[in-house]
Amino acid sequence: MPFFKTQDGCSLYFETHGFDSARPLVVFLNGIMQTTVYWKMHVAAFEDRFQVLLYDARAQGQSDSGERKLSLENHAADLIALLDHVGVEKADLVGLSHGAKVALACAAHFPERVGRVVLCSVGAKSTCRASLCIKSWLETLKSSGLEEMVWAALPIVFGENFLKRQNRILDSMVKAIVKRNTKEAIIAQLEAMTTYPPLSAVAQTVRVPCMVISASDDPLVTQDGAGELAMLCGGDHEHITGAGHSFPTEAPELFSKTVLRFLDTT
Repeated sequence: MPFFKTQDGCSLYFETHGFDSARPLVVFLNGIMQTTVYWKMHVAAFEDRFQVLLYDARAQGQSDSGERKLSLENHAADLIALLDHVGVEKADLVGLSHGAKVALACAAHFPERVGRVVLCSVGAKSTCRASLCIKSWLETLKSSGLEEMVWAALPIVFGENFLKRQNRILDSMVKAIVKRNTKEAIIAQLEAMTTYPPLSAVAQTVRVPCMVISASDDPLVTQDGAGELAMLCGGDHEHITGAGHSFPTEAPELFSKTVLRFLDTT
């Protein structure tokens, strides 16, 4: 399995698909409890036109937590170092939730290394509900455990339609998420998120082409908040009906079609 060691010795897991220097590179960035597994269903839709890079950020999946502080700036620097490692000068970034925050920070701090950016399930500022969800997940993790926290998060991070369709396998989904994460790593990620600056502040220096995607059944991100973020970035805003916070999993074909249409825009 491929691992990349950062300058400070942190080991990051990554995967490459369809690597061919003649094609542009697209990087998919995970949400807080996700790993590279989350994006596997999308690889086939993209690798005919793009090189695809998947990776687990610090404190995610198969990657180490490392000694450096978990911050947007350090996550962005890790991604740039990984691009250097695979020999790619510029990449399009597609991030979901926490991954979208990292993608935006990367576009703000390293604009010369970023082509286009897709930000899914994020808004200009954290809502009161989103902040309380993070606090409640932290308290659940500390007082109970990872499995209990995942069950508590499930109705928040997935929309009603998806939960109905997958009702019979929700137990298996929870077990798979628990298996791919650790309690300590998720605590570190959630605690770090409480110190992140609002994306409205990060977005003000972003000048690369950007699209923000929100969904109607997402209790963590409002349509207005996503629209404001798109406006601050000078980008487009797509609002999807009938899906929730995890839109790429809930409606994968629509997600791939929407993102590809934006990335293919000249």
